Amino acid sequence: MATDAEWARIRRDLRFGRVFEGAVVKVPRPGAIGIFVDIGLSVGGFVDVLLLPNEGEDWPAEGTVDDFEIWSGDSRQQVRLKPSDPRYLRTDFADFVERVRPSWPSEVGQPVRD
Repeated sequence: MATDAEWARIRRDLRFGRVFEGAVVKVPRPGAIGIFVDIGLSVGGFVDVLLLPNEGEDWPAEGTVDDFEIWSGDSRQQVRLKPSDPRYLRTDFADFVERVRPSWPSEVGQPVRD
């Protein structure tokens, strides 16, 4: 776990849409929670279940290495990600973004905020 100062330093450099190569390190309950991803920082990455395919067997398995983009930020010391590979995204991702986060395209490149 990073110190508050380390997290503040890391966070200053985070931008929506920034791509990290990451390794899936934990899939605690396929189809139910999300996945934990090591992106090479002192804080972990996480992909929420809402961004992943409906069926847990379509999720990337532990050990999968792929590209992940910064999707959101909050007060937790965790980088919230979305898979770059469309096979690991929910099938209606474009519609989901339009409904839930229509500003996403204009946010890419902007600093991550709570």
